[in-house]
Amino acid sequence: MADRVTVIGWDGSPLTAAARSALSAATLVAGAAHHLALPEVPPGAERIRLGSLGLAARRIAGHRGTAVVLADGDPGFFGVVRTLRAPEHGLEVEVVPAVSAVAAAFARAGMPWDDAQVVVAHPRTLRRAVNVCRAHTKVAVLTSPGAGPAELALLLEGIHRTFVICEELGTDRERVTVLTSDAAADHSWRDPNVVIVIGGAGHAPTAADPGWLLGRGPGPAPVRGWARPQPAADGPRPGEGESVQLRAAQLARLGPRTGDLLWDIGAGTGALAVDAAAHGAAVIAVDADPRACERVTAAARKRGVQIQVVSGRAPHVLENLPEPDVVRVGGGGPPVIAAVAERRPERIVSHASTRDEAEAIGRTLTEHGYAVECALLQSVGLDPRTWAEQERSVVFLLAGERPVNR
Repeated sequence: MADRVTVIGWDGSPLTAAARSALSAATLVAGAAHHLALPEVPPGAERIRLGSLGLAARRIAGHRGTAVVLADGDPGFFGVVRTLRAPEHGLEVEVVPAVSAVAAAFARAGMPWDDAQVVVAHPRTLRRAVNVCRAHTKVAVLTSPGAGPAELALLLEGIHRTFVICEELGTDRERVTVLTSDAAADHSWRDPNVVIVIGGAGHAPTAADPGWLLGRGPGPAPVRGWARPQPAADGPRPGEGESVQLRAAQLARLGPRTGDLLWDIGAGTGALAVDAAAHGAAVIAVDADPRACERVTAAARKRGVQIQVVSGRAPHVLENLPEPDVVRVGGGGPPVIAAVAERRPERIVSHASTRDEAEAIGRTLTEHGYAVECALLQSVGLDPRTWAEQERSVVFLLAGERPVNR
């Protein structure tokens, strides 16, 4: 086992005294090609070109001597330190950090980043990274080959964002480009790069309103609670399928979260769509009624969340939408349920006013391989001053969950 492993972050600046001292004593040095070309690397040291981090960690663990690993930016921030410290390698790691690529990118842009979301985009996580860009007004994307600025732009089609693309930070080839997302797909970009994605409506920060939580934008505290009653002044009364109790149960079954894309079909007042967006999910609200689309847009603006609103009738309007993770079907019955199920979201919820309709929806979900749960929800609103009954709602709640192996 290696006697000592020192991980050195490199941001293009001259190495610190601690970093030079660790390198001078190294009998093994691991890093990318530009790291191994640094003049401070001892000529007699064994050199490992980093590719598979797991394979490199095993070789380092088996080395008899002193090892150094060189990595871009802060190696403890989405970097190699996590892999090296995995229990199966048994390595004791000392870290000499540098400025992270995210911090450097925002410095080049002259922007604060305590209110930014930070995501890593690999080919397997690209869609989730794009969903974060849909849902939030400021996102830093640490890209990788096959999941870079062009791929981000292609998956954001129809969503206007500004890209600040920072290529090869800290090197002589460093380049910073600002352009709209629709133009990013037409270029070739050099690796490594960081993309700052900006856009959408948000609270404008002020000096007196600095924020306090990383990734949370400055501004008023988020509204406490969800599935709250809709004020009468906010539009027409919710229909049977939009009662507070049903909405709360649907949200509980869907569990929208950051990185998800939720379709809300038959969005109505937009209350469920807004609640889902407040949970951090990206949301596409679909409704055939243009007035309903306007209400959803207004509700999102009032709550300060990002929602893409699509006017059209399901199931035809769904054909060109990006793949969903969870879906709420507020109308359309079995034909819409079938079209949604063919896209294989993890969870689907809907409701029915009669048992026959509930059975038809449940049968459609089952035929498409979903495990179905059905409950009859009955709620009675009471006036707490007189305890007189105000309104009564009886509705079937149906929830379908796709088995993990499908």
